[in-house]
Amino acid sequence: MNMKVNLVKERKEKPAWDDCGFCKYYTDHMFVMEYDDSQGWYNAQIKKYGQFLIDPSALVFHYGQASFEGMKAFYGVDGKIRLFRPEMNLARMNQTHERLAMAQFDSEFVLEAIKKLVVIDKEWVPPVEGMSLYIRPFSIATGTVLGVKRSDKYKLFVILSPVGAYYPEGVKPTKIYVEDKYVRAVEGGIGGYKASANYAGTMKPGEEVLEKGFSQICWLDAKENKYIEEVGTSNIMFVIDGKLITPSLERGTILPGITRNTVIQLAKEWGIPVEERDLSVKKVFKAAEEGKLTEVFATGTAAVISPVGLMKWKDKEVIINNQEIGPLSQRLYDEVTAIQYGQKEDTRGWAPVIG
Repeated sequence: MNMKVNLVKERKEKPAWDDCGFCKYYTDHMFVMEYDDSQGWYNAQIKKYGQFLIDPSALVFHYGQASFEGMKAFYGVDGKIRLFRPEMNLARMNQTHERLAMAQFDSEFVLEAIKKLVVIDKEWVPPVEGMSLYIRPFSIATGTVLGVKRSDKYKLFVILSPVGAYYPEGVKPTKIYVEDKYVRAVEGGIGGYKASANYAGTMKPGEEVLEKGFSQICWLDAKENKYIEEVGTSNIMFVIDGKLITPSLERGTILPGITRNTVIQLAKEWGIPVEERDLSVKKVFKAAEEGKLTEVFATGTAAVISPVGLMKWKDKEVIINNQEIGPLSQRLYDEVTAIQYGQKEDTRGWAPVIG
């Protein structure tokens, strides 16, 4: 499949970098390609960022066939632009497509399109440490024959937005609330996939938690309401008795995060014992009471490492590491960001230079 490139004649005015926030502004261009059952993927193009027409009967509105990913491009200390493990995002997106009965795509072609798009709009990559260019690939069902069935047509887009430092005042531990009323995902469902539908049901619980004075939800399993799964939209890690413990992916209810995978790989390289297994909230609080729980942190694209300083479950509350970032959390954050910004040699092939 060929790709057309239609560059805009007049570029937008760039925002002040300290005003970027998270996805407030969008770059000059976007990538889009279409699919239908009769010809596969076609009409791939980089074009001016803007609105597009879609039929009110498009199946995405009615039955929720939609997926997305979150990636970033970084302006390195050497002036070069890098991505971070982008092939994993696109492989995961195709896995989501398979689960949602959406058309698979050529991930290598889409990755090349992303690289080209970022290079075209490279002036939007903030040359500021801690900032980055957020990359949002997403796909929607555009077939117009109503009926509970897979769509015969799709669109896949990639849009870009400069984003500010997640921690403009430094890495600050968060307070999380262990949710025992709502659930995020069930075994056999789509919790382990980056499906847009996963996020709608988390908004009301998220608002309730914020009203209680907490920044994130700690989700428990739906079957027994006892095993820890995720925190907000991030994976979660615990340091107990010197071991790094994180919930297993085997239930299929937890998103296989790229940062999660990165952290596990780094910890093993550093000789830190890693366990991927079920971990009940009761045992976490017991470990805290016994002084064995020394660190808790979430992992994800947005913040890389988000330390947890306080957990509340029912009428119990525990403080972790005096509500300060722990040594392993700091080491992981420093290591990953150093690779992303070219401050450290990328010996693992995680951060391809694209411009």
